[in-house]
Amino acid sequence: MPRPQNRLILISNDDGVHSPGLLALVEAVRGLGDILVVAPKEQQSSVGRGFLGGNGEIQEEDLGFTDLHVRVYSLKGSPALAARHGALLLASRKPDLCLSGINYGENMGAGITISGTIGATIEAATFDIPGIAVSLEVEEQYHHSHGASVDFSVAALFARRFASRVLACGLPPGVDILKVDVPESATGSTPWRITSVSRRPYYYSIIGCDADGRKKFTGYRREIDVDALEPDSDIYAFVVDRVVSVSPISITMRANVDPALLRRLLLDEETA
Repeated sequence: MPRPQNRLILISNDDGVHSPGLLALVEAVRGLGDILVVAPKEQQSSVGRGFLGGNGEIQEEDLGFTDLHVRVYSLKGSPALAARHGALLLASRKPDLCLSGINYGENMGAGITISGTIGATIEAATFDIPGIAVSLEVEEQYHHSHGASVDFSVAALFARRFASRVLACGLPPGVDILKVDVPESATGSTPWRITSVSRRPYYYSIIGCDADGRKKFTGYRREIDVDALEPDSDIYAFVVDRVVSVSPISITMRANVDPALLRRLLLDEETA
């Protein structure tokens, strides 16, 4: 496929610039436009949209791409900071799309703002750059390491499908980001479904004790109460039906509430 002229795709992640998932994402969208990779120098999972950690130092990287239309930089800092540097300092023009991933581990339900994968696309969206955050289900042992045995090919296929459509058509009004979660069992023919982000958590903290008996967090685990899940949710589609979940997200964090009802509630509380 010939490279469309003047399109620019910004790519980041939270697993670090040398992640095989990032390399798979770059390979997946080559030919759709010029590619600018700006990713954390080191592992930055679970930092959300934060800017802390690292000094923002930028370094050009050689990941083996000989294509002149692929530029790669690492940044000592968070995914959101990488996206900001890419959009405002390193891009020769406004990116047409921000891709983040492919993440080691699915990002589901009420905890998605913890994700650095999501954080990069939220940051890009503040500059009116549509985003797609792509995550692949893997065993928890790979969430903070680069497991060489993980196969990203199916997730990469879906990433290219959705990226090509967003580049061609944009996103509907009110949608800033598509959160795409691909089951480990998915194939190229696995159905995909538009979902809502569940209000239920997906990962739960494991609580243990230190040597002095004080409580502390010792890790996390998946914990799914299927009966409590919303049937249209990302977790239900992913866990129960094992389809690819595509959740539209807005960065406004706007609640669906009747303003008059909220006003009455606040006035009643004020005069009580």
